Amino acid sequence: MVGALHVLEHNALVYRRTWRGSVFVSFAAPIMFLTAMGLGLGTLVNRGTPQGIGGVSYLYFLAPGLLATATMQTAFSETAYRLLSRIRWARTYDAMLATPLNVSDVLAGEFVWLAFRLLMVAAFYFVAMFAFHTLLGPASALAIPVAVLNGLAFAAPMFAFTATQQTDTGFSVIGRFVIAPLFLFAGAFFPIDRLPLAAQTIAWLTPLAHGVALTRGLTLGTITTQAAIVHLAVLLLYVVVGVTLARIALERRLAP
Repeated sequence: MVGALHVLEHNALVYRRTWRGSVFVSFAAPIMFLTAMGLGLGTLVNRGTPQGIGGVSYLYFLAPGLLATATMQTAFSETAYRLLSRIRWARTYDAMLATPLNVSDVLAGEFVWLAFRLLMVAAFYFVAMFAFHTLLGPASALAIPVAVLNGLAFAAPMFAFTATQQTDTGFSVIGRFVIAPLFLFAGAFFPIDRLPLAAQTIAWLTPLAHGVALTRGLTLGTITTQAAIVHLAVLLLYVVVGVTLARIALERRLAP
């Protein structure tokens, strides 16, 4: 535990030099997205569907979906180039392991840091959603930890993947053929049941569909206990399996 805190301290010291840019993006992104998509495009959507989407206006439908996609994208960016740099180019982890720290310390410290970064992004989105009056459910605040869990469900498998890579070629492939399609087709912008059956099946096999559904259900107050348990189980399964694979991959990669 003490070793993980040292890794966390290292990340905090590095972030102290770069926090201004990331904080600005984290604050500006939800405002711009909710204004352009929720109010701008939403006006056209509401005009075409007076009954609303799921009984609510497009802004209310869209906002929780954007919250979940934001943590997915943050998880990808934090566990792609930055992580590979520490493993291969900068050799940061080799330096850490030359001290009394071990792989478990490195892994624990990195995931605690990831949770902090995801919490920061989720909190900014939640504040923007509050400002746009899109929080209707009594349990809306629970959308923040759910969004963090959604991000970790992506970060853990991505961590394991990055730990096996020698170059950054695979990141562009994942960004183009995994992250981008999920951003568009996992329920953030329109209901999944509008997709062909095969595409619906694929969407529900991914963590984002469950993260979006659970976040939306909490902020709108429409989630049932049974559905919440299913969504949470899927997200937790991705985290547990991903962390296990990440530990195996990192130990093999950094083995002396």
